[in-house]
Amino acid sequence: MATKLGEDHTAYKLLSRAHSPSTAQTIFKDKVVHKPLILRPTSPDPTSQDARAKRRLQRIRKKEHLRRRLKPKPLSAKEKRMLGIYDIPKEDQKYEIYEPLNRMWIGYMWEILGLKEGRPTYLDAQAAGPKLASADYHGAELEVVRSRCVGRVGCKGIVVKDTKFTFEMVTKHNTMKTVPKKQSIFRFEIPQPAHKLFSVDCTVSDPGPSNTSGNANPQPLIFELHGSQFETRAIDRATKKFKQKRLDDI
Repeated sequence: MATKLGEDHTAYKLLSRAHSPSTAQTIFKDKVVHKPLILRPTSPDPTSQDARAKRRLQRIRKKEHLRRRLKPKPLSAKEKRMLGIYDIPKEDQKYEIYEPLNRMWIGYMWEILGLKEGRPTYLDAQAAGPKLASADYHGAELEVVRSRCVGRVGCKGIVVKDTKFTFEMVTKHNTMKTVPKKQSIFRFEIPQPAHKLFSVDCTVSDPGPSNTSGNANPQPLIFELHGSQFETRAIDRATKKFKQKRLDDI
């Protein structure tokens, strides 16, 4: 049947002119009679695929553009000052509100200075200086001890805002004071944790006061801070290497 079909087929007649009868019969069977008929392409048209991907990319870009338009624009520094975002209300300018913050700051300083309760610790300027220069002073109780402006001397309070050029403090009189760092020297104290005495002499016959509890309360650590060399923000101070500058006469 294939032979009879091949003899009447135009393709077989053309193949028989170029090949021998057996070769033409073999080619005709493989390429014409047994050729698979693909009703549906195995892969999509490249042109249609590119057009589909292009339309999808356009939809994604359009959604992204609409999302950016709906996202609010961040406020500038001038707008923040006009709106008073960082201003502390008058009713919140009370010293007792920030006393827990001061206690938290003392614990923070104990941690960075390596002060541990129940064990005495030796500190020197070379070890404590770099740590104090990179510390955060929100919550510290500072006192102005020297300043070119005499009116600032004696101002004492808890720091609620540590900006680049100023310290904003709440005093015990429930008032907010803004003290510039430049040409001012600040003093602060860090109470040391109680040290436990390992031996207590109880054989002394002197009737004076004795420490029977076995705990000693050492003197607080007192530091002075030169504001002219401290004109950096708290967030930049943690990663910035401290460089000593020339001290101006105060």
